[in-house]
Amino acid sequence: MDADAPAENPYVTDPDTDFAPVEDLDAEAARDQAAQLREAIRYHDHRYYVENDPVIGDRTYDALFSRLVDLEEAFDLDSEDSPTRRVGGEPVDELDTVEHVAPMLSIDQSGDREDVEGFDDRVRDGLADADWDGEIEYVCEPKFDGLSVEVVYEDGRFQRAATRGDGVEGDDVTENVRTIPSVPQRLRGDYPEFLAVRGEVFMPKAAFREYNRERVERGEDAFANPRNAAAGTLRQLDPSITAERPLAVYFFDVLETSDAPDSHWTQLSRFRDWGLRVAEESERVGDIEAAIDYRDRLLEARDDLPYEIDGVVIKVDDGDAREALGATSRHPRWAFAYKFPARKEVTRVTDIVVQVGRTGRLTPVALLEPVEVSGVTVSRASLHNPDEIQRLGVGVGDTVRIKRAGDVIPDVEEVVEDRTESHFEFPEHCPVCDSAVERDGPMAFCTGGLACPAQLERAIEHYASRTGLDVEGLGPERIEQLMDAGLIEELPDLYALDPEALADLEGWGERSAEKLVTELDDAREPPLPDFLAAIGVPEVGPSTAKSLAREFGDLDSVLAADAEQLQAVDDVGPTVAREIREFFDSERNRAVIERLRERGVEPQAVEIEQGDALDGETFVFTGSLDEFTRSDAQDLVEAHGGSATSSVSGNTDYLVVGENPGASKREDADENDVPRIDEEEFLKLLDERGVR
Repeated sequence: MDADAPAENPYVTDPDTDFAPVEDLDAEAARDQAAQLREAIRYHDHRYYVENDPVIGDRTYDALFSRLVDLEEAFDLDSEDSPTRRVGGEPVDELDTVEHVAPMLSIDQSGDREDVEGFDDRVRDGLADADWDGEIEYVCEPKFDGLSVEVVYEDGRFQRAATRGDGVEGDDVTENVRTIPSVPQRLRGDYPEFLAVRGEVFMPKAAFREYNRERVERGEDAFANPRNAAAGTLRQLDPSITAERPLAVYFFDVLETSDAPDSHWTQLSRFRDWGLRVAEESERVGDIEAAIDYRDRLLEARDDLPYEIDGVVIKVDDGDAREALGATSRHPRWAFAYKFPARKEVTRVTDIVVQVGRTGRLTPVALLEPVEVSGVTVSRASLHNPDEIQRLGVGVGDTVRIKRAGDVIPDVEEVVEDRTESHFEFPEHCPVCDSAVERDGPMAFCTGGLACPAQLERAIEHYASRTGLDVEGLGPERIEQLMDAGLIEELPDLYALDPEALADLEGWGERSAEKLVTELDDAREPPLPDFLAAIGVPEVGPSTAKSLAREFGDLDSVLAADAEQLQAVDDVGPTVAREIREFFDSERNRAVIERLRERGVEPQAVEIEQGDALDGETFVFTGSLDEFTRSDAQDLVEAHGGSATSSVSGNTDYLVVGENPGASKREDADENDVPRIDEEEFLKLLDERGVR
């Protein structure tokens, strides 16, 4: 097959039977076959991503791609524009800044019809002043709600990509954009020698919903809208992460070229010929009234489009007319964006997913068409529990009213329009591990315990977090990577990680692998309060963990304490005591603790309360201290019978003020007539009570 002229339908048969084994090829045959495979994959990419008309199935395509990967690895056939570069390059420490080949201007915009008509008047007046007497036509396009990028091609080959930035310079996101399947690595047909185009990177609605579903089920925060998802993905420092996320792109303008078209409509046609994806909804119209009609039609069809838009862009079509009109320092005079009204409070449920929490609690979450509520864009809302779903009678596709409870957490308040025949049925099995779901009143729980991957992943996140053992270098993405690689199947596996196995993973090196193992080794003898807070006992945060450690002294005593003994601890009431007891009575949880100890994890006992010199007195600390850390000062107070709280109230006895204190605690102290003392006075008080 001629590499410059792909066959009409190359490689549609079974690659598993059409190709000889890689080891049977010589170098020349491997090069020829790799070139043919690259051209075939580009052809199929174009059919799938640009023409939306694939001619082979996913299995066949994957086999072609895998074959090319095998050839390139076996014969060291590196190629800058190979489709295999889409899997992502090496991570970077930061994104470089690059200058655009031409300014990427913003577009003047409004949501008022009168302003759009005013734009038309300015165009006609400006062209009349320039003695341009041609026919004025407009090209109308969807205004994508994504991230604008510059993409540069030289001799038809993808060279670099950058975000819009300030319009003059942007972030170099070449390796990230290279991973987007709808960005061709090589142009097709009769392309110009140099081409810089402007496009919009976005996440399609269906892909966004599925991606948010996966994030929510893993217990992560959902992205507010597709634009935020696209922007966050495109600025990843690790291109392999970008490659895993479902980004797409549409192209809509030439920034600079060696062969300028005579009209915008011709330009869009050439884009298609070159393999650059263009929105099919684009239209050429004869006057501004037709452009306004176009906007109204797209507003009505907005919810049915596969991507999110927030208006339409109206552009003068003729190239000479554009040049005559020119631009201001901020925007071209030949284009205008007619914005849609913002969505307000009422929106549509696009999906309902069940999130598995760290304690196994199942929480249903409604994923929504993004809507503005009290000035905040909301794309998800809690449905709380199975009983709440039944009370609301909500289902996928329903129109609902959203409120922000306490102006913070979005809730589904009511169903405005029931568009479904059946309501959402709460699952009887965990959506992550398929374990049975048990009901406890209105709540539902997964019975899988730490054997459930969702609970395990978040349990490890919590274990390594600052409120746990504060293990640096073990964030959510790395934990997911370690689990996917099979290196962690339960919490104690953290302490069996092999530096060599870690260093082999994408994005790791010897230094980062050794650093993590060292961090974990340093966490083998944690203070008992930190361990109790880290292992995820329900209702046991750092403060309660300290109280438990101070009361019982060592881990075995905590494990053996009955409900009555637990209730005698500060901050522990009947409900919390029951939660603690049930956690430690679980065979799964006890087994995890025992295996942690087998791996050498032994929480360090604390001295049981040393005395009551500060009994009944409550201290609050603000600012930094010289003699202690604030945490050590709090521990010292509590070890001698006092209480150390985080906020000032009428029950506070002393506010200890260190360097660079916060203003709010001092104001609260004044309002409640709480004495303020500095560190020197605090030390003197301790000496007087015989604490030091």
